[in-house]
Amino acid sequence: MVRAIRGATQIDSDDREAILSAVTELVSEVMSRNELTTDDVISVIFTSTPDLTSEFPALAARKLGFHDVPLICASEIDVPGALPRVVRLMAHVESDRPRQQIHHVYLRGAVALRVDIAQ
Repeated sequence: MVRAIRGATQIDSDDREAILSAVTELVSEVMSRNELTTDDVISVIFTSTPDLTSEFPALAARKLGFHDVPLICASEIDVPGALPRVVRLMAHVESDRPRQQIHHVYLRGAVALRVDIAQ
């Protein structure tokens, strides 16, 4: 079955290393909590708020071994009052887990985005 996994993290500052570190943590947690390997991943969409421009979030996944997984980065809508410095992901994966057993991952300040599904 194909499942979608959501995740997000808030970055401390618009700094290349801060972005790579936080996104590495996010991707690693999504993979670990859902017991996935890169072979299970179909594709990943990364978005970042308009205040993050120092690096593409997908580079962190490439450095983790997502060499042949389609990845894309996009910008979030600049909504007034939205949580700043956030990278989100939606990973499409092959998994036998029922939807209720998928672990969505929200880290750092991004926990506030989805307290209903953050684990």
